[in-house]
Order: sequence, then C-alpha cells, then structure tokens
Amino acid sequence: MRYWFPVSRSLRHPIKGPRHYPRPGKDRSPQRKPARQPKLHQSRFSVGAMLDAPDTTAARPGLRLRITGLIVAGLFGLLGLRLWTLQVLQAPAAAHAVSANQIRAVAVDPTRGLILDRYGNPLVNNVPIEQITLSRVAAQQYPDVVGRLAALIGQTPAQINASILDPRNSIYKPVPVLANAPLQDILYIREHQDEFPGVASVATTQRNYPQLEMAGPAQNGYPAAQTLGYVSTINAAELQSRASQGYQAGDAFGQSGLEYQYESELRGTPGQQQLEVDAKGRVAGTLKSTPATPGANVVTNLDTNLQQVADNALATQIRTLRNTIDPSCLNAAGAKVGCYPQATEGAVVVMSPQTGAVYAMSSSPTYNLKEWVGGLSAVQNAQLFGPTSLQPTLNRAIQGTYTPGSTFKLNTATAALNTGLITPGFSYYDNGTFKTPDCQYNSTTCVFHDAPGDPTGSYNISSALSVSSDDFFYNLGYLFYSKSAQFGQTPIQDQAAQYSLGQLTGIDLPQEYQGRVDSQAERVKLHAMNPKAFPNTSWYTGENIEMAFGQGGTYITPIEQAVAYSTFANGGTRYAPQVAAAIVSPSGQVVKRFTPQVTGHVNISPTNHQAMLAGFTGVVTSANGTAHGVPGLASFPGGVAGKTGTADTQVGKEPTAWFVGFGPTADPQYVVVCVIDQAGYGATAAAPVVGQIFDYLAGHPVTAPGIPPDPAVIQSQKPVDVPSSTTTTTTTTTTPGATSATSSPTGGTSTGP
Repeated sequence: MRYWFPVSRSLRHPIKGPRHYPRPGKDRSPQRKPARQPKLHQSRFSVGAMLDAPDTTAARPGLRLRITGLIVAGLFGLLGLRLWTLQVLQAPAAAHAVSANQIRAVAVDPTRGLILDRYGNPLVNNVPIEQITLSRVAAQQYPDVVGRLAALIGQTPAQINASILDPRNSIYKPVPVLANAPLQDILYIREHQDEFPGVASVATTQRNYPQLEMAGPAQNGYPAAQTLGYVSTINAAELQSRASQGYQAGDAFGQSGLEYQYESELRGTPGQQQLEVDAKGRVAGTLKSTPATPGANVVTNLDTNLQQVADNALATQIRTLRNTIDPSCLNAAGAKVGCYPQATEGAVVVMSPQTGAVYAMSSSPTYNLKEWVGGLSAVQNAQLFGPTSLQPTLNRAIQGTYTPGSTFKLNTATAALNTGLITPGFSYYDNGTFKTPDCQYNSTTCVFHDAPGDPTGSYNISSALSVSSDDFFYNLGYLFYSKSAQFGQTPIQDQAAQYSLGQLTGIDLPQEYQGRVDSQAERVKLHAMNPKAFPNTSWYTGENIEMAFGQGGTYITPIEQAVAYSTFANGGTRYAPQVAAAIVSPSGQVVKRFTPQVTGHVNISPTNHQAMLAGFTGVVTSANGTAHGVPGLASFPGGVAGKTGTADTQVGKEPTAWFVGFGPTADPQYVVVCVIDQAGYGATAAAPVVGQIFDYLAGHPVTAPGIPPDPAVIQSQKPVDVPSSTTTTTTTTTTPGATSATSSPTGGTSTGP
C-alpha cells in the first residue's frame, strides 16, 4: 500500500536548474545500523610529514607572487634611478663630451715678425710657399699613399712615416712632409687626387734670409748668423714650459739669438679654426675661423754693410794666419821652431761706447741660416752639431772665454791710479826681468821675463801701456800683494768687476757666458765644484803678479772686453750692450724703443784718465807702440787708441791674440774688439782685423737708425749692395814678442804686446 506525501519546490539551483528535493523531515525508511568495523589505532609516524610531498602540503602561491613582485619592482626602481642620473645629473657632462667629440679647436699660425737692420733692411723676413701635407687618418686608411707620395717628392717612405709619428706635429693638423714644394709636384697631386687621398698643398710662409756676404772666406755664411739665431719646431721641453702661452705641437719657435730673445714679440698671436670632425677624427668642415695677428718687427742696431766687412775681415785673417808661418812659434820645449797657427776660432764686436748699441758682431767659424729652411739634413746636422764641427752655432762674441793677456792692463792701471798705489808720474825701470822680492823659492822660479825683443827703459803709466811693458805691471802686481793690508786683498779684481770683467754684461741675447777674474776666492769656489780639475786653492805673490798682467786663471768674453773699454772711452759710464733698437708693429707703429741702459760707473779722475788715454793712443801713434804701423788705425779721422794683447794658454800652442781699438780718441764713437785663439801676437794677428773695420768706418760712418723704418725698404726682396773691399790689406807686421819662462807657485808666463 502506498502513501502519498505532499512535496514542495525548493530553490532553483544556480547552474543545473530546477530539481525536486524532498522536504526535510524524518526518513521514513527503516534505520539500519552500520556494520561494525575493526578498530584501527592512529600511528604517530607520518611519512607525508617527513617527505613534505607537494600533494600532501598546503600550497602558498600568494607569498611567492608577493616576493616576485617585490624583486621586479626593485629592478624597475634601479632602472629608473639610472635613467634619472643620466638624464638629469650627467646631462651637461654628456652634452659637453658629445660637443668635444664633434668640434676641434685648431690654432692658425701667425706670420712671424721680421728682423731688420738699423736702416730697415731685412736681415730676416718671410716668403710665401706651398707646403705638401698628409693626413694621418688617410695614411692609416690608405697605406699605399705613403709610397706614392714619397716617390713623387723624392723622399723615402720611412722619412714620411717619421714625419707622421713626430710628436712635435699637432694630431689635429695635416702633417707637413715637404716645404716649398715644386709647382709641378703640386699640380700633379691636384690632377691625380684619387691617387693621393689625404694629400694637400697649403699656402704658408717660411723664414727667408735675403742678404749676402762679401766674396771671400765668409761668403758661405750669413751676416750676423749667431746674433740673429735660427727657428725650428718647438720641442717637448719648450712646449711644456710655454704651455700657458698657447703654444702647440708643430709651432715654430726661436732657438737662439734674437729669434729666441724676442720670441714673444716676433711670434704674433695665433688665430683659431673650429673644425667639425667625425668619430674617426676626420675633418668634416670649418665652423668658425679667427685670423691670426702677425708678429711685430725687431729693428736692430746692426749695420748690414759693417757686419759684412767685420765678417769678411775676421774670416780672411783666420785663413791668412793658417797659411802663414809664424817664426816666433815655440815648441813644447820652448824653442822657436816656427809653425802655422791653428787660428781655431775668433770673434769681433763693434759697438758704441756712448750708448752700448751693438753695430756688428761676428763669430768664427760661422754657418748659413739658409740651411735651416725646410729642415736640416743629416749631413748638415753633423756639420753644425757633430763632434768635429767646431760648434759654428756658438756665438763666441758672448760665449767664448779667453785669457785676456795685456788687454787686462786697463784694469790694473786703473786700480793702481785710483787707489793711489802710483801716480801718473810714477817711473819704473824695465830691464826685461822681474825678480820677486823675498821669494822663498830659488831664483829661477821667482823670475818673470818680458817677451824677447821688448824694449827696455824707464816708463810711467802712459808709456808702459804704449809699449805694453810687462815688467812694469809685474811690479804693480807685487806691490798690491805686499801692501794688501793697505789696499785690500782684491783691489785689481774689484776694479775689473766695475768694468764688467768676470760679470754678465746684460746684453739682450740668450746664453751669455760669464767670464772669471782669477782670485783665491774663485779658486776655492772652483775647487769645491770640481776638486780634481781645480786642485790649487793657494794664492801667492806669483798668482797676483800673473793676474795683474792678464794671465793665470782669468778668462773673459769679447763682449765683456768691449764693455770695459767702452766704459773707459766714454769717461766711466758703463752701458749694457744692446742689439735691438725698437719693436715696430706690422703697420709701422713703434711699440717700444730701447734706450741706453746704464749698469754702473767707474770713477776716474781727469788726470788719471788722460794719463791712460795717452798710453792707449801711443799704442798706435808712438814709434814703439805695439800696434804702430797697422793699416787702417792711424789713418782714421780723429785717431784710434787701443791695446794689444797676447795671452799664453798652453805650452806648444800659439797664444790668443787680442786687439781693442776705440776712436776718434777725443770723442770715441766706436769700440772694436777682435780676438783670435791660437793665432800669435795681438799686433800681427788681431790688430789688422780692427784696422780694416776702422778703415771702412772712415768712409762709411754709422748713422742714426730709421725708426720707424721706411716700408719700402722693409718690403724689398733685393739684398743691400755688398760693400766693396776696403783699401787696407791684411798684413803680418814684424812685431817682437814671445812667451817667457814659467814658474810654479810664484812664477808666471809673460806675454807679448
């Protein structure tokens, strides 16, 4: 029997739709009790817990997602910080770096200033040239271009590669490989540009030397070569010392003489080009260009024709001496055997005693400045600087040091008169021999002799200077030594310093050497510097005697000698020698005029001055004067006064020959100094050179400088007319004189006139 129960509809299933479910209530089906199962006991050991199997451990994806998100967020934060640093903090530096990589500032070389003589004649000027250059980048990209270019211009590939690697050349400029290139080479390169990538011709200027020398031994040189100096590419040391002045690799730089002394004025102001370059450093174009300012011109006190006469007279005399036997030449044993003098070197200075202006300056051996144009060859370099070159670039007028001999008597005579050791009327009898009083050694080593054949007799200071009496000055040296308590230890040395001997003169030329006047203090100083070379520090009577007549350890330069005699000639005012007269701009405006510079005074009373002047005048005019009869001296209008000097230097070698002349004697306008080493007597070797110069000056006096100079004269490319030969000829007059006996501590060597 079935029973019916009421049924109600339940809630709709959200997915499966409607279903009928029984109304809740008691289950009317009979309840059955579940079957009884065996009772199990739970084990305390869990394998799943030990293995932590994934399927038995609860997963935690949320934690993993959070950790991953933090890592990603940190990376994005670092990336953002880096971008901010680059775009904000480092943006200016990056922009500057990019700009620097794209733009290069390259200096534009200025045209170098000229060096003119006192009348405006160019001693050194410039000429326009075409220069062949090669780009470094092109040489690297197209190696074959080096060989083709070398074959064209007559060089080797090694030479061109050396130019490319030369650190003196700027890395941003094309490298110059040939200066003053021939026109046919330039045209060929332009017509075959595809064969010569990176090769170009550039218009520039180079130093030019338009003057000539007189025919004769000096004609292969150049007037005043050492005084003018030369120019070459700036080296690393010079570049470092001048870095603040805007110098760059490859710039021209004065290396000596006036070119070095007035480098700042002659150089000018460089211009600038802003070049656009690519990443490989190749020039893509010019962005901006500032022109260079030419250098100023240096007007000198030099007289070109007088300089040529001095050069020729010195060179001619040296050649004559080397080819003429000197019968008075002594061998190592002191015997007269005769010889051909070596006449190794010499110098001449012509200057004004009233202002210090240098009119001419010669040095032998010399060289030609034209050799520097385009660079020196290996042969030329050896001739100028090699071990057997005799150093022709050395300016012996300011860098040669020589024993002065009797020309030093100017200082001893002045000291003796000024201190009151003697008076102008003091008389001394010269018998040809001087024995040192109270000498502690034997008579041989205590005796000084005049040169054989020198006249004897009674002399005062005037006549002693005229005949160059050694005995007279031996006695003065002894008197000063014996009366040192009254006159001091160094009265002669102190007087020499007032005349500038042993002192720098202050001439406007670089690397002037300083002479040395012998004294015990000097010997101690030299011994401390080099004990082996200068072992003797003693100072006895004999040393004082030797020093009094210009022997011993005294060495002076020709320019010091010129200043000393100029100081005496003008009455006692010492001037610094001055080669430059003015600095003038390229437009002709006087930038600076050099006025005479007084550097000291020598106080000489009129009486003492007149007594000495009479002696120097008698050197030329007196029958017994040591330079009597030398052509060109006595004939000079107003007369010439002077002093000969013959300085023994080493046994077996000819003496050093000196002559100093000044005139007119009443109002001296010129002082002329000549020295020739290993030449013989001053009267026969040096005086004729001075005579030729005074002979020229008699007909061609030095006149006022042209400041500012005439533009037409400056621009002239034609050399001045070479002066005709002077009327005098070089002669070797017979003049007595020779070296005397020597002594050890107190002995000495006498000199000729």
